This record gives sequence, structure tokens and C-alpha cells, in this order.
Amino acid sequence: MTPLMPAQLDDLVNYCDARTRRTAFKDAPGAANGLQVANNGHVTKIGAAVDAGLAPFQTAAERGIDFLIVHHGLYWDMPRPLTGAMFAKVAALIRTNCALYSNHLPLDAHPEIGNNALLARQLGLVPQRPFLVRDGEPIGWIAPAAGDRAALRAQLTALYPRTLALEFGGAAPREIAFCSGGGNSAVPELRPAGVDTLVTGELREEWFNYAQEHRLNLYLCGHYATEVHAVQALAAELAAKFGLPWEFVATANPL
Repeated sequence: MTPLMPAQLDDLVNYCDARTRRTAFKDAPGAANGLQVANNGHVTKIGAAVDAGLAPFQTAAERGIDFLIVHHGLYWDMPRPLTGAMFAKVAALIRTNCALYSNHLPLDAHPEIGNNALLARQLGLVPQRPFLVRDGEPIGWIAPAAGDRAALRAQLTALYPRTLALEFGGAAPREIAFCSGGGNSAVPELRPAGVDTLVTGELREEWFNYAQEHRLNLYLCGHYATEVHAVQALAAELAAKFGLPWEFVATANPL
């Protein structure tokens, strides 16, 4: 099949919307999932990044990317005046003809290319039941464990060297729950789901005592680090579909 060069912006957006079931999810107020900034209507190279930041936008421009997929978009509260840092970010996109596509909770939740499913599969586990159901849609996933707690910690530390382990639950968990990024809403749902072990990105300080009191294993691998997966999976799939090159725009975000 002859590669489509360039591709039409609308075709890429429609594919991403359908693949992630974007409209099925009620996201954070103002998240504005979908196309956030357009370009001239044509795409020659796809990029993926976790955050809609000025530095990733500048790097994308240097690498010739004109369609950038991000997990954390420009908007979380609306409206936002286009001044200061916000103006600089939007201007960087427009000046370099780079469209911005944002996809948050749908890309956490997707059973094939979502962050949580990919986190489980990264450990050789198979997601089998939903976790963190919101408005009828599961955001996280639960997978049967394949070893004891020590083996899980070793795997995670090899993949995510900054992993923090709070180990107050069972030494041989039967199942593991996955919630990428911020896991604060996930912790109180563990015991009701019959699980005592969670792999997540970050937590507030208060959950340390809660983990002790409720006998939980909590593994904090980094918000950014646990959310690099889905944008790359979507970008790779989109690139293959439309015959375009793609690359990941990494940042040095340690959080």
C-alpha cells in the first residue's frame, strides 16, 4: 500500500477519537480532550509527549512534527486568556504549524493501548477485571499476580528506578491493581475491590498511614513515568495506519 504523505489532519483526529472512544468518558472539568490546536490541515510527522509544555513543543518543531499527541493537554479550566506562558505555548504551535491533540482518561483506560493495561503487560500480566469505574467506564485494571511482593518490587525498580514501595499488605498478593499517574482516588477503592496491592504514579502524603492501617502494598513509580506508554502506543498505531513517521518527545520530568 502506498504511504499517504501527507495525511489529512481531520482523518488523524477522527481515527484517534474513535480508537480511544473519546466521547464515552467524562473527564476532569475543562480537560477538552481532542484536537486543541489545529494546523494547516496536513500532517507529515506524528509526535507523542506526556505534557503540553513549551519545551516539548519546541522540540517537536525542531524534529519536524506537525501533529503532537499529548496525555495532559493545554486546558484544565476554561476559559484561559492567551497571555504569558499560555500565549507562548499556543504561539509555538501556531508558528511551527504543529497541531495538538490531547487525550487524558480515555488513554488511561483503554484495554489495549491505555496506560493501565500497558503497565500490567509490561510486568507480563494480563488485565482481567475493571477498576476505578466512573460513569460506567473503567479507568484502571486489575490483573492476577504472577509472583510474590519481592518479585514485583524488583520488576518495578528495574523499570522505574525511582519507585517508592510502601509494603504493608500481603507478601504474596493474589491480584494487582493499576492506576497510572495520580492514584489518590484509587487507594480507598482497593479493599472494596478485594485487592491489597496497587501500582500507581504518585500519592499524597496522607496515604502512608492509610496503607499501614488498611494493610496495603502501594508502589509509586512516578506520575510522568507511568504515563509515557499510551501516547506512544497511539502514535505508533496512527503512524502505521497512515504511513507516517513518528517519534516520542521525552522530557527530563522526574515527578
